[in-house]
Amino acid sequence: PGRPSNRVALGAVIALGSLWAAELATREESQSQENVSGNSLSTAEVYKINFIFPNGDKYDGDCTRTSSGIFERNGIGIHTTPNGIVYTGSWKDDKMNGFGRLEHFSGAVYEGHFKDNMFHGLGTYTFPTGAKYTGNFNENRVEGEGQYTDIQGLEWCGNFHFTAAPGLRLKLHV
Repeated sequence: PGRPSNRVALGAVIALGSLWAAELATREESQSQENVSGNSLSTAEVYKINFIFPNGDKYDGDCTRTSSGIFERNGIGIHTTPNGIVYTGSWKDDKMNGFGRLEHFSGAVYEGHFKDNMFHGLGTYTFPTGAKYTGNFNENRVEGEGQYTDIQGLEWCGNFHFTAAPGLRLKLHV
């Protein structure tokens, strides 16, 4: 029950194909790292991997192995889906955590901070239309001080609270 996980047990890796296991063995750079990209990692071996998930997703980057033998994305990596969604950035505990860039096939792009796979902290979301919001996010919602630039190039500043933005001010360039 629950949602599917992209975690892969060591046995499953071998079952999916010895090519990946062999590649992991040859690309292994067993680095002992205290800190990768601002994300605190325990002193665990960090492996550089290329992996294709059963659903067609691809991951190229750092991972560590848990005590139960499961590989988790930890460090810096690129995750690509078959339909063109690309995340490039920091991973911690198999989730997007830290700074990264998420590009959607629609043309939308988010660049900023992530926490547990959500936009969280300072970031910029560019809409497919070219409009963009730069400011604070809280669990995928715009929240707090920010600036919205519409498709005509007009800049609106103020406090944003999900779908409401009371007291927005038009920024005039004179």
